[in-house]
Amino acid sequence: MGTPFLIAPDLSYDVKLNAFFYSADMLSSRMSTRLGYARDLKGFLDFLEHARVGTSWWNADQEDHRAYLVWRREDLTGPRVSPATWDREVSAVDRFYRWQLLNGHVAAHPIPQRAKRSGRKGTPPVASGQTAATYSHSARRGLIAWLPARSYRIWRDVGLRGYGSDGLRDPLFRGRWADRNAVFADMMVRTGLRLSEQSALSVIELPEVRASSGYHRFWLPPAIAKGGSARWVYVPTRILRMLHSYVDIDRRLSITQAQRRGAYDRPDAGFLYLDAHFRAHATAEGASTRDSSVRLSQLTADERRRLLMQGPEGWEPASLWLTEEGMPVSTSTWKDIFRQANQRCANHEIGVAAHAHMLRHTFAVLTLEQLQRGHIASLAHLNPAQRTHYTRVFGDPLDWVRQRLGHKSVTTTQVYLHALEELEMETRMKLVSDPWEDSRDTALVITHEPGSEL
Repeated sequence: MGTPFLIAPDLSYDVKLNAFFYSADMLSSRMSTRLGYARDLKGFLDFLEHARVGTSWWNADQEDHRAYLVWRREDLTGPRVSPATWDREVSAVDRFYRWQLLNGHVAAHPIPQRAKRSGRKGTPPVASGQTAATYSHSARRGLIAWLPARSYRIWRDVGLRGYGSDGLRDPLFRGRWADRNAVFADMMVRTGLRLSEQSALSVIELPEVRASSGYHRFWLPPAIAKGGSARWVYVPTRILRMLHSYVDIDRRLSITQAQRRGAYDRPDAGFLYLDAHFRAHATAEGASTRDSSVRLSQLTADERRRLLMQGPEGWEPASLWLTEEGMPVSTSTWKDIFRQANQRCANHEIGVAAHAHMLRHTFAVLTLEQLQRGHIASLAHLNPAQRTHYTRVFGDPLDWVRQRLGHKSVTTTQVYLHALEELEMETRMKLVSDPWEDSRDTALVITHEPGSEL
């Protein structure tokens, strides 16, 4: 099933410790979430093993967690992780010990707790349970990294498409899949999809081009949307045309070559097979019968990467993004492609770098900025009653961006307002003259003869 587990340095397996990963709470989470929890929990357990000799996970106390906090966040010889990273680690360890405490495997929680306060804006907060007291409380105050449109195009063209800083093709560039990588990045920056969401898409979900301009949409199912945030995804027609070009040429060529090698005929590869009703079966024979099956929309990202469907020449992958060998591209491969693009920009002495989540930030900031401009322009000529009606019908720009990003709460989306405020401030400052500078000012030079009094 692929569920992660942890083993001790002596290679022993602790049943009670690993029971957490087989709990209903964890098994209902995405595989990427489970792996993340395993990595963050391993960090704390490794610290107990090497820095708190004689301390095991079942007898760790608050002093151990405080020592971990000092080492991770404050020690000059420690990793000095960011507030966001620390908060994620606290959340993982806190969830682990809450479950172990509930099941009687530990006597006390090693993370100090405080009363959780909640309440709507404008109302007094009320106590609502306990939460970890060692959260940083500053993770969301950090700067949002995003790229202006021009900077993004430079990064894409130099880093992914193989151009030089002079705008010409780099003769040393050997990126055979430059077009695929560029349209992948274009789609991310124009839709706000997460890397895990976009890499899990199937070619079946790609809409046909039915208009020469505007947007086309497709439904992102909850099984591959982070946190189950199913939503409509709007793709610009220009990007959709480029996607279909990739599907018809590069993707088709890699599939044809893989079929000739018999890459999809291996019975031990664990493939799933899609029938004509978009239901997945465990065997190719089952795809033509009434055996047990699962709808495409219910398949996880890992299951989709094993999914085959009938094409013009036989079975072929249902995944949209394929490697040169005709197999689905993993998220780790996409991250490596981004790293290589950053290195290529650095080699050309271009001070622009990006990662997948930065493209999501870029979508949010630029889209929100354009929506705000349009929203204000639309309200300018309306009276108060008409403005209220307009807002009720068309909603608030921030909430629209929230829906496109798949955030459950608009509070999460508000982090982009800080970037928007800074963008507006930079624009305004360019229009404001410096009151301290005056062209009539001249330097005052005082000279004197040697020996004279000043």
